Amino acid sequence: MTGASRPFDRRAIPSHAHESRWRAADGHAIRRIDWPGEGTPPRGSILFLPGRGDNYEKYLETCEDWHRAGWRVTAADWRGQAGSGRLGTDATTGHIGDFGVWLDDIAALWRDWRAETSGPHVLAAHSMGGHLALRATAERRVDPQALVLVAPMLGMAGPPLPLALLQGVAGAMTRIGHPARPAWKWSEKPGEIPAMREALLTHDKDRYADELWWREHRPELVMGPGSWGWVERAYASSRALFTPGVLEHVVTPTLMIATTADRLVKFAAIARACARMPHCELMRFGDEARHEILREVDPVRDRAMAAIARFLDTAAPPAKQ
Repeated sequence: MTGASRPFDRRAIPSHAHESRWRAADGHAIRRIDWPGEGTPPRGSILFLPGRGDNYEKYLETCEDWHRAGWRVTAADWRGQAGSGRLGTDATTGHIGDFGVWLDDIAALWRDWRAETSGPHVLAAHSMGGHLALRATAERRVDPQALVLVAPMLGMAGPPLPLALLQGVAGAMTRIGHPARPAWKWSEKPGEIPAMREALLTHDKDRYADELWWREHRPELVMGPGSWGWVERAYASSRALFTPGVLEHVVTPTLMIATTADRLVKFAAIARACARMPHCELMRFGDEARHEILREVDPVRDRAMAAIARFLDTAAPPAKQ
């Protein structure tokens, strides 16, 4: 992959990538970064959206790989996290009033981005980004030629209870205290990284250290727990997505990549969702992979990236010249 072909510094913005701000309809500034795509003609365009509490710096290597394969690539932070401001009452808790806010943002960004890029157009996303990308596609807010969802947050780790009950409990927590307060313990010092966090995300110590380096050098990226409001809205959004008939009508070719060892999202929910979709392929990892598959050790990451390339060759072949 990237390291095997040409060296790539995961702790620097590439000189050929451009950071900017995209403004939503209400004027909120969303941070984005764009790669032009090597070669002529362009292979197509990929819009990549990260997970909850993420930032696009964590995926520079992946976006660079796609750029070197000829894809024009855009990545963006979600409203309310990383470099796109905050929606809660402090600088580290991730809060949202409703997932519909993010769906409005992705629909508008997709419309603008699609108009300025060449096809085929691919939507790729990780974790919470995968949840929102799938829901936006299911609701026909976006129209990608292909979907790539890595460890999509289609079920959150936690007690094996019905979604309605889980949402009810979270709803009660939003009423007995401020809905923007943290839903789980982060650390004794706000913004400090919990000691066991690495074990949830990746086996690759160097790639994990990259994230810590970026958080130190760009403090605005630091984010901790989600709020109780976020938890309640996440359950509500999952219930909407799993409503009978919704997933069955997603005809977009979709590749889901997930691991049975994930301790943040439920593999079983991912498998159920994929089985209900007419054109969904599931790539399964086991104990060799943790949640951040695109930031895993090379043998795992290389397999995932190769699977994505093969999938896109079929689902989103180059446009005829």
